[in-house]
Amino acid sequence: QVQLVESGGGSVQSGESLRLSCAVSEFTNTYSRYLMAWFRQTPGKQREGVAGIDSDGVTKYVGSLEGRFTVSEDAAKTTLYLQMNSLKPEDTAIYYCAARRYPLFPEEGLWENTFTYWGKGTQVTVSS
Repeated sequence: QVQLVESGGGSVQSGESLRLSCAVSEFTNTYSRYLMAWFRQTPGKQREGVAGIDSDGVTKYVGSLEGRFTVSEDAAKTTLYLQMNSLKPEDTAIYYCAARRYPLFPEEGLWENTFTYWGKGTQVTVSS
């Protein structure tokens, strides 16, 4: 059974950094082609893509987050990371880890409805 468990959220001041982790089990050892990604959601808004990395090592960032955020995975491909630097109050959200069984298509964005597996989320709060 695929499980995704996020950790590393917390409360920080504007300008500080956080690194989120997502422990992935029964997924990358089963499926050789995949995409794992981070999404975030604020109250009253739809969940939005943040960044992803696929089985070919291709990364995808949404909007202007690249440069402040970096997505990566460990060598064993059992942990997904999101390094977040220079955090801003507008980054406050619940951050979710997600996975699906096929990699990014060329020019494809990160769309919630294309992902099959989800974690329960971790809260990130950035105060000014």
